[in-house]
Amino acid sequence: MPDDLNWAIGGEAGDGIDSTGKIFAQALSRAGRHVFTSKDFASRIRGGYTAYKVRTSVDRVESVVDRLDILIALTERTIHENEDELHDDSVIIYDGERTTMQDVEVPGDATALEVPLKRLAEDAGGAIMLNVVALGAACEVTNFPIENLDESLQKRFGDKGEAIVENNKQAARMGQEYVQEEFDHEFGYDLETTDEDYVLLNGDEAIGMGAIAAGCRFYAGYPITPATDVMEYLTGRIDQFGGKVVQAEDELSAINMTMGAARAGARAMTATSGPGIDLMTETFGLVATSETPMVICDVMRSGPSTGMPTKQEQGDLNMTLYGGHGEIPRFVVAPTNISECFWKTVEAFNLAEKYQTPVFLVSDLAMAVTEQTFPPEAFDMDEVEVDRGKVVDENDIDAWLDEKGRFQAHFPAADGISPRAFPGTTDGAHMTTGLEHDELGRRTEDTEVRVEQVDKRERKVQTAREEEDFDYREYGDPDADTLVISWGSNEGAMREGLEFLAEDGYDIRFISVPYIFPRPDLTEEVEAADDVIVVECNATGQFADVIEHDVLERVDRINKYTGVRFKADELADEIKQTLAGDAGTTTEVEAE
Repeated sequence: MPDDLNWAIGGEAGDGIDSTGKIFAQALSRAGRHVFTSKDFASRIRGGYTAYKVRTSVDRVESVVDRLDILIALTERTIHENEDELHDDSVIIYDGERTTMQDVEVPGDATALEVPLKRLAEDAGGAIMLNVVALGAACEVTNFPIENLDESLQKRFGDKGEAIVENNKQAARMGQEYVQEEFDHEFGYDLETTDEDYVLLNGDEAIGMGAIAAGCRFYAGYPITPATDVMEYLTGRIDQFGGKVVQAEDELSAINMTMGAARAGARAMTATSGPGIDLMTETFGLVATSETPMVICDVMRSGPSTGMPTKQEQGDLNMTLYGGHGEIPRFVVAPTNISECFWKTVEAFNLAEKYQTPVFLVSDLAMAVTEQTFPPEAFDMDEVEVDRGKVVDENDIDAWLDEKGRFQAHFPAADGISPRAFPGTTDGAHMTTGLEHDELGRRTEDTEVRVEQVDKRERKVQTAREEEDFDYREYGDPDADTLVISWGSNEGAMREGLEFLAEDGYDIRFISVPYIFPRPDLTEEVEAADDVIVVECNATGQFADVIEHDVLERVDRINKYTGVRFKADELADEIKQTLAGDAGTTTEVEAE
């Protein structure tokens, strides 16, 4: 048996799939095991196939793979959807007493366990607990101590009363005992537990946690998949630090409220997905020209238009790089893993205030909904540094007043960064218009002032290039002739893919880029390689286009736009196929 175990539950939306998977993932993490989850859900409240997958090991796991060991199938479709990932040692748990499951055919030599989930749940106190019965059965199959499930059940149902908690514990044990008594079978799975203590969170939660740590005190947003969890995490938590969450009536209101809070001196953020970014674009230009520091989080999903709201894609890169009328200075930061969602959020706030420029914090659905384990020290709050930039007060504002004693909020400084005075600062009163303006913020069409102000705003980006470390991270063999480049959430799959490739004798240098603009110059790295492959989840290879623009050389591309994230073994196979083909190819990953 492999060192890791892959478990899944699948059924219809509304069947409690997500909460059941979360309970099991939490139990595993509390038992000292690493966890990496993956969700597949339809864009509707009720109905449509949905699944929650958990990969777990005592060693760190960073991706999903094409193998499923334990499957809890609440519908027959669940088996068909996962048939390609099942193997001879797979175990399928289902309720054979249900009318819709009586004619189930188990593929291959997988083991079928017919467990009367609903009947056992009713005996424990209610049919609604049938998923928990299935969890108990899975604990027996995997030799996982069921006591580890108790704490997760307590957390999930504790606010409903101890009677409900005890009923669920009983339901889990009835599932366990049924498998013990009815199936004389050695399943071969043994989930080892450890004394490690892990934090389990997803990318949206990490962004919310990073915002609070960075000193964010105002958040305005409108619910939109898959960014809503950022707002849900902050709600109730940010209040403890003197902050405020506002659910706006739409995305336009959200960004305008956020801008108002930022102008008032608060660290402020909004989060949305592609359709929301479309609506925010005009105000985005106002944020930049008024030199207001703001963080705008774009949690990408499949497009265009409404697209597939609950599916993975990295299709917004061009919009974050070039979106908006006119030429707008900006920063685009793209975390490449869940822990980095925390740290890059902190960095985004610092960049926004140091350079008085809007910052796009770009995540995607795969990171947003994936839950992963980390040691607590991965989020060491003592390491968080807050830099509010060139803020002036009564003690030093005189240096920024003109001959009439007026504050020059848009002074054409050599580094492009003007002084910033919070409201209420003596002698710091000023105005700013969205029209082109002079150093006092007054509108102007003077050609010399126009050029001066445009150049000043652009100089901030150059200053940042000189002062900040916009570098990449590197894995694999630094001397390899094959170079793979990716951005965003593909990092984990590629890092594990390196192991599959190494087993087949492939030496790979892998560069993961968290900074889209400004970004590292990869000219030397590309020139040193015989083969260069750019991996991303979109159809046209948007980041590959950027790389080619920078280095003036063609690269190979692996593009996946099925709505499903890369898997480690799948990505390794795609790289091998690309290397076996002609140079300058585009590999389009087919739907599973």
